[in-house]
Formats: sequence, C-alpha cells, structure tokens
Amino acid sequence: MGFLGWMRRRKTQVSARQSQEITELAERVTRLSPRLRLVPRYQQRVRPALVQALDYVRGLIQGLPAPRDASKQAWATDPYIHAFFGTPHDVELGFSRSPELREFFEQSVDTAQAYAVLGMAMTERRTLGVALEGDVMHSDVPQTTINFSDHKVRIIASTEAALREEIVQRMFDQLTLEGLARFASGKSRREVLERERTLLVARLRLLEKQGTGMRSVLGGEVEAGPGEQARLREQVAENDQELAQLGNDAGALERQLECLAEVFTDARAFLSIEQRPLRLSAMNVLLAPESAAPAHEINLLTAHVPGDPPLVRSFALVRFARGGMLSSSALLDEAASLL
Repeated sequence: MGFLGWMRRRKTQVSARQSQEITELAERVTRLSPRLRLVPRYQQRVRPALVQALDYVRGLIQGLPAPRDASKQAWATDPYIHAFFGTPHDVELGFSRSPELREFFEQSVDTAQAYAVLGMAMTERRTLGVALEGDVMHSDVPQTTINFSDHKVRIIASTEAALREEIVQRMFDQLTLEGLARFASGKSRREVLERERTLLVARLRLLEKQGTGMRSVLGGEVEAGPGEQARLREQVAENDQELAQLGNDAGALERQLECLAEVFTDARAFLSIEQRPLRLSAMNVLLAPESAAPAHEINLLTAHVPGDPPLVRSFALVRFARGGMLSSSALLDEAASLL
C-alpha cells in the first residue's frame, strides 16, 4: 500500500471513530432530557455543535499536566502536594476519607494505584507576619497566605487515559445542564412547565448517580440525601402529568435543542480552566517575583463552572497508591481525637 493509500485509510478510520463518538455523545447529553429524542433528526442537528465542543474540551483536558504522586513522601519533595496539605499525615488522611476512593479500591482488588481529580477550595488571607529585608528582620509585614481546604476526591479511574476521558464526559454533562438552564428562561405556562421538568429531571439524575457534571468532579456542592431525592421524584411526576394534559409541544422541544446546540458551539464561554503561577514559601506565604526568600513555584489550576452560584475550585490530577490508604480503625481514632 502506498503512502497516499495509507493516509486515506487512516483518515477513514479516524472519521469513523469520531462519528461513533459523536453519536454516543448525542445519546449521553439527551439522557438528561429524553424528550429531545422526539425531535426529528435530533442527532444530526446537534452533531456539528458537538464536534466543535469536543475539539475544545479535548484540547482543554489534554493540556492538563500529568498526574502528580500524592503521598506523605511526596509532601517533602513536591511543591504542589506541600502547598495543598498542611502536613504529610494530612495527605493520607485527606485521601483515606474519600468514600469514592475507598469503594474504588474495594471493587478493584488488583489495582495498586488510582488516578483521580483532587478538588479544593483555595482562599487568600491577608495577615501580618515577619519578613527578612536585606539583613534586617521586620515584623508586622503585610502578607498574603494561600490556604487549601475542603479536599474532595470523587472522580477516580484505573489509568490516566480513563481519568481524562471521564472528565471530558463530565464536561459535556455540564454543558448540557447549562443548555437546559438557558432554555429555562421561557415565561409562558407551557415553557415554565418544560423548564421545571427539564431541570428537575436533570437534577434527579445527578442525585441518583451521586453527582454528574463538573461539580462532582471538583467537589464543593452540597450532597442531597434520600429525602430530597424522593421529593424531586414526586415533583417530576407532577410536572409530567401536567405536560401530558397539555400534549406535546414540538416547538418547545425544537427550542430546547437549539439552546443545547448554542451552548456546545460556544463551549469556551461556559467552561474554562485558569492557570495561575504562584511563588510560595514553605508556609504558603505568597511571595513577590523579586523576593529573595526561599520559594517554590507552582502553576495552580482553577476551574470555573457556571451555575447559581457559579463554582470556582482549584484542582490537580493525582495518583494515589492503595498502600497509602489508612484503615477504618485509624480513621475512627483520628475522629475520636478531635472530640
């Protein structure tokens, strides 16, 4: 086979894979509002927007740094892990407290390490401290301290590739939710019912799956209990009855599909990852570029997710070993020591 023939065959294979991927994405995003499948040729109509969004989202995720080893040993050598956790013990404690990570290792008995997204809240606090200027030590010097808290580990995979792919899928879930929310601006009774049903069904599915979209990837959302899930099911059923009495409104479904396509086409306006370089001391004090004090440099990743309110969370891709998990008894002892 000549070179041109090889290129044509490769292009055909790539196109076939992408076509299948877009078809699967179309089915995934319409699961949050299944009635969209009543729109004639809904897959074909949303396909160009999905292709455009997929290029953007994949580029975003492929550009993320490689996962970092998260361990008590890494705390002393990795400036990122050192900045994220207060002590070496906090590293093991933070990951061991994740129910999702514990379940992952229980179900994957032959897996020695897990790849995960570590989501955190980052705060900046103005304080007064001491600083060395030349040979003179000054007190009451204004400083900014960087603090990381609310560590969450919920999205986990057995390989780096699988983790990145899961993040891509969750980003499409988030874009779908944003498209449904955009459609929810209608004012007529019919459109209000469509809005309520769409958002409630989406929310219900999120709860049943223990979180879908970027909020579950990064953490920071309030978890709902069985009582709220039951209440949402009742509201969905009530709205479904009212919609059934009004009959099907093809125009409303058409507009809803158009809203989804608009959001996918403009995906970069709804999902973004900011990279912020920081120079930090060993105590997480933010240092100026011209400071001669010992410092570690990190490039902090922060995701911006739309919503009410919007979600802003710092995060990192990490790799955590099964051997670093604390036992259940050790966690109980840790909790007892705080009482």
